[in-house]
Amino acid sequence: MKKFKSHFKFNRQEQSGIFFLLLAIIALHIGYFYVKEVQVRGQPPFQLNEAIQTEIEALKEKKALEDTVRIYPFNPNYITDYRGYMLGMSVSELDRLLEYRALGKFVNSAEEFQNVTRISDSLLLVISPYFKFPEWVTSKQAVAKSVPKSNYSTVQNEEKKKDLNKVTAEDLKKINGIGEVLSARAIKFRDRLGGFLLDEQLYDVYGLDKEVADRALNRFTVQSPPLVVKINVNEASVGQLSELVYIPRSVAQGIVDFRNVHGSVEAWEDLIKIKDFPAEKIERIKLYLTLKK
Repeated sequence: MKKFKSHFKFNRQEQSGIFFLLLAIIALHIGYFYVKEVQVRGQPPFQLNEAIQTEIEALKEKKALEDTVRIYPFNPNYITDYRGYMLGMSVSELDRLLEYRALGKFVNSAEEFQNVTRISDSLLLVISPYFKFPEWVTSKQAVAKSVPKSNYSTVQNEEKKKDLNKVTAEDLKKINGIGEVLSARAIKFRDRLGGFLLDEQLYDVYGLDKEVADRALNRFTVQSPPLVVKINVNEASVGQLSELVYIPRSVAQGIVDFRNVHGSVEAWEDLIKIKDFPAEKIERIKLYLTLKK
């Protein structure tokens, strides 16, 4: 019988060739993984730039707000629960602001607002451009920035003012243009309000010219605003509404009539539609009323 030669039988030379081929393949694999490991280790570690990340988060939050609600300039001292929610503030952040205001204190800068509420840097970047403080606050801040620190204490002493909520009729009569009648009328107006909340309310005193009021505000300013418990427009009676100095009894009756017909007052624009409503005083009136149901 004819014997077949096995195909898996190699001579010494062929065995040596196969051995070196396998050795070369193993060496190439080892070299490949070694080079790859060196390249990975040589790459610099990823680092998070916190400043850029904060700015990105702020832009994202701002974009989200723009997509949901249009923001108008506002005084952050009078943020309502609803507005705070729309701005992205938490309940605890709003509570800190309300507790601060309950002490009769005001925030006068974005930094002070953050210190009180403890909101994040990213949220502050989004909402602070819309902060609108009274003119006397912004002008005082401008003076602080323009005057060197060495001279600032001198300027503060020169511009030190008395509390507008504590001045007497005699104090007011020292202002050129304010006599017996106007001084008594200003004090009576202040008493009806329960105290001025803003310096600008001095302009609302009947018969007091703006120029005279400006002279008075150069010497007096609101330092101890009263704590105001706002009147609920949708629950108050005619008598309660007319207690507010800015709302005559006829307008108070108009508000109640509007409420009876429409169920409730949904927006400040509804009040402006009421006959004889003092639309020019709406920003003052908002300080004393609320639309909450």
